[in-house]
Amino acid sequence: MARVTLRASGAACPETVWERYASVDQWASWSPQIRAVHCLGRRLRPGMSGTVESVAGIRAAFVVEAVDDDRRTWTWRVRLGRVRIRLHHEVRPRGRGTTTSLTMHGPRFVLFAYAPLARLALHRLVQP
Repeated sequence: MARVTLRASGAACPETVWERYASVDQWASWSPQIRAVHCLGRRLRPGMSGTVESVAGIRAAFVVEAVDDDRRTWTWRVRLGRVRIRLHHEVRPRGRGTTTSLTMHGPRFVLFAYAPLARLALHRLVQP
């Protein structure tokens, strides 16, 4: 198993960035690889499960492990077939904007293949 951490900074305020994470209906607006999120409930919470549908129509199952609204962090596990990755997200104030980070744990080839899409999504997430 490997670990990869990505970061992005932008002018959006931390509250806005956190809301874009916390409301699953907003994921497709900043993450270009996501078409839809299918789950019960529309706000992140521990134990939430469902599927994320890609623009290519591929569905990956997920379970949210932890959410801390006060610290603006959350962790989830995603599974596509036999491939499993764990993703931990953080949102932090940075000057007048925000820095967000994503730490991924999983098979090295999967993390490196996914990193360019994740990096693009993070940069879009922190834009006003």
